[in-house]
Amino acid sequence: MILMKQTSIILYLLLSSLTALPVAATSVLPVTLEQLSIRANIIFYGKVVRNEVKKDAQSGQIATFTTFEVIDLIKGNTGASHTIKQLGGKHEDSHTHLLIYGVPQFSVDQEYVVFLPKKSSLGFSSPIGLQQGSFSVNTQNGEKIVGNGSNLANQPTAANADIQIPLAVRADEPAQAHLSDFINTVRAYNVR
Repeated sequence: MILMKQTSIILYLLLSSLTALPVAATSVLPVTLEQLSIRANIIFYGKVVRNEVKKDAQSGQIATFTTFEVIDLIKGNTGASHTIKQLGGKHEDSHTHLLIYGVPQFSVDQEYVVFLPKKSSLGFSSPIGLQQGSFSVNTQNGEKIVGNGSNLANQPTAANADIQIPLAVRADEPAQAHLSDFINTVRAYNVR
């Protein structure tokens, strides 16, 4: 009987401590391709050449530094390569893992179209809308296809837009578009 009471008390304390743990979440409002295009300071199509996770000297936090070879600069100014710093990552040396939900992870040798804001005062620059501002580029049947999982067809436009710039999406997969059509649409949003 005493053993059963002790077990019940221990179980109760264990469960109570689990419910008291802090919970964090990342909430991001949906962003259209037009909004991404207009808000971005830099937009480029590039290939990841390196990822480095280390403790950031400016912030003291674990950060991932991703270096891209810029294949096509769509908007803004940058060189032949561009490095972004994002909060979080898996630091092997210290066995520290800081995962921020929604912050995109980029794979070496993978190509992306990336929409970036101005760097923060600490030099951080995650894509606008987090994952919404990162589009992976894959080759399907010899053609470059871009997508990020969101539906690219029939996106709403800004209330004050005179015209809607169409984006030719794949009929069988509205979350994907041909890379050249995608880039031309993004450029058109920035000419108006």
